[in-house]
Amino acid sequence: MTEPSVLPVLALTLGDVAGIGPEITVKTLLQHPELREICVPVVIGDADALRRGAAFVGLDPNAVRVIADPRDAVNDPALVEVVQTGGSLGDVPVGELSPAAGDGAYRFVVEACRLAREGIVQGIVTAPLNKAAMQAGGHKWPGHTELLAHEFGVKNFSLVLSAGDLYFFHLTAHVSLQQAIERTTPERTDDVLTLAGAFVRALGKPDEAIGLCGLNPHAGENRIFGDQDADILAPAVERARDRGINAHGPIPADALIPAAVRGKWNMVIACYHDQGHAPFKAVYGDDGVNITVGLPVVRVSVDHGTAFDIAGQGIAREASLVLSVRRAAELSQGWDTVWQTARASDLVG
Repeated sequence: MTEPSVLPVLALTLGDVAGIGPEITVKTLLQHPELREICVPVVIGDADALRRGAAFVGLDPNAVRVIADPRDAVNDPALVEVVQTGGSLGDVPVGELSPAAGDGAYRFVVEACRLAREGIVQGIVTAPLNKAAMQAGGHKWPGHTELLAHEFGVKNFSLVLSAGDLYFFHLTAHVSLQQAIERTTPERTDDVLTLAGAFVRALGKPDEAIGLCGLNPHAGENRIFGDQDADILAPAVERARDRGINAHGPIPADALIPAAVRGKWNMVIACYHDQGHAPFKAVYGDDGVNITVGLPVVRVSVDHGTAFDIAGQGIAREASLVLSVRRAAELSQGWDTVWQTARASDLVG
């Protein structure tokens, strides 16, 4: 095992225990010992659900070890170390929407945020939760991203899909298409361009080009298909360039996104959820992760859902969670310093 004190400690929230979260978590931590060379992964969740998940995938349930605090972790690749959060969820039915599981998923995230605020963990990795289950459990959040922003008191943030060197920011995410259009405002466009500018600086690439997708087909095509591209997006790009951000657009999404897939752009801003998610998932599948940019701590998530239809069958693939752990370990180094510097320089409000 690798000495824990020299590695970033990552809080892995278990997600919805009725889904595949427990299965992919034990597979990630017990079948990929190389991860212990880059981080100390500690599960925030439920020990009984993890033991059940281990049994589903043919691994040893006795490998699950409850610890009181992430600082107690020994980082043994033969163990899954978990901070128990609340009562046992081992009896929650697998593959079914459950208020108890939704409440648990919420609690796991809140506890991980507390640990991050107190500096006990340096990053958060989230297994999938079910939004309907979380809301049935009494927590009216549209998803992980908005809950995390609330817990950290952050108003300017963006959901970012990533595969390799490609990053897809989003002006809007978990809202209806009508709301997405209404929320494509000058202020929000300024904010996300600012976040993207801070992020490329964080990566050490301050001159990286950032392409903004048009909201309407053909980016409005000289107002034939709408005015938002000319009246909202184009002026925001000019303001961003005045602030030293290498922004471009709006560019028709059906031109910008294929060009990005071919490697001509590394930074893309989509205007709404499916404009970014649909092509990204079609191309990258399990090779993508979800990053929340704008938080004081790195957060990376799998880019898939709870998969109730296959939960409990032992066939869920852990590739996206493994990639999420790797990316969180990479980005956690100096993340807080980078974002404090960005705020101090007025890059992030």
